[in-house]
Amino acid sequence: MQKMKFYTAICAVFLFSSLISAQEKAAPQNNPTSVTVPMTIDHNRVVINADVPLPDGSTQRVRAWVDNGNPDLYMSQRVATLMGLTVSCDGQICSGRANPQVVALAILVGGMKISLPVTKEVKVPAGRAAIAAGMDAEINLPSTVLRHYDVLIDFPGHNFSIGASGTIHFRGPNGKVQINAENGLIQIPSQIENKKYNLALDLGSSISFLSDELFDKLSAAHPDWPHMTGAVGSANLWGSAEETNWKLMRVDRVHYGPLFLANIAVVDFPKDQMDFFVKRAGVPTAGLIGANALLNYRVGLDYAHSTVYFEFGRMFNFPDFDVIGLTLHPENDGRFAILGIADFDGKPSLPLGTDGVQPGDHLIAVDGIPAQGSTMGQVWNMLGGTPGQERNLTIEREGRQFKIAATVQHFLGELPDEKDKKRK
Repeated sequence: MQKMKFYTAICAVFLFSSLISAQEKAAPQNNPTSVTVPMTIDHNRVVINADVPLPDGSTQRVRAWVDNGNPDLYMSQRVATLMGLTVSCDGQICSGRANPQVVALAILVGGMKISLPVTKEVKVPAGRAAIAAGMDAEINLPSTVLRHYDVLIDFPGHNFSIGASGTIHFRGPNGKVQINAENGLIQIPSQIENKKYNLALDLGSSISFLSDELFDKLSAAHPDWPHMTGAVGSANLWGSAEETNWKLMRVDRVHYGPLFLANIAVVDFPKDQMDFFVKRAGVPTAGLIGANALLNYRVGLDYAHSTVYFEFGRMFNFPDFDVIGLTLHPENDGRFAILGIADFDGKPSLPLGTDGVQPGDHLIAVDGIPAQGSTMGQVWNMLGGTPGQERNLTIEREGRQFKIAATVQHFLGELPDEKDKKRK
């Protein structure tokens, strides 16, 4: 009988300990060391949900843009107010600073606290609900923030992971990179046609860029590579006036760290912007590889060890230039102005003139779906399709609306096949 009581007591203790252990495992962590959250790919840009802690202990949900190619912290005026920043404006330029009483500035991603710099000035775009025209994000996660963490951007799985150094298990081919110690910008040793260059890794850019010098050199040496003028599709970055004159080209092959990237669409980097880019990078650089070239990969950023990982996730050819040939400008009121019309086979890709499209018109709807209030990525999804498909555009000019039929074209087509090259 005594043995039976002893065994019963032992079992009770074991059961109690197991329940305590199970409860501890089930209990949510107050501050997890790493998290994985869903991400949206909008115009090739990574956007996630985040939460702003409020003084009363509650949180406010916002959209955050993961922008590893930009060292500056941006937030909307609404978020700056929620965080207690003092915002001052000079014309269209605003900036925010944390109050001296604020000890720490942070947002929450999947319940994990992500610290933000309080010593640097925060950029606050004037008069916008979002931090950039054509986006729905109200704050960004710049390189100056990301460099303190492990980061994994899973494009095929649409997941974003962030954690303390050493908490994320990276996989795939990897290579050592140069990381600017002051701002976290990444340069990857690269080769194009057996010549060495530094190319930045900028997953916040929807398109890749090359310096005008390198672009012109490659363009002259390879007139058979597809070329065009005018930013359409993923090259229609922000809708600046000069985008109508941007030169685009497909590059046959880029040796990018451990990867061999083929058929990469690039834009000629305007010289003034390239000079600013090089100065910010802190090292000689010939351009950047944007998200358009890496949508099939899981990209791991191991800042602590100056290493970048590229795990191949799928085989898919993104038809990023099978679109209607417009260059658009997203306005602050949510409307989209037409800046220009790209040529196709030497002719305008849309009807022009009084009965067609003119620069200064506004795109109101595509196949009856309103464009106003959409993001740049959503509008370009509407304008994309299979070459030859027809889209009905609702255009507004001086208060008058009318419809025109437009055809999806296969802009910036394929590179010549190796057999064709040898035959030539």
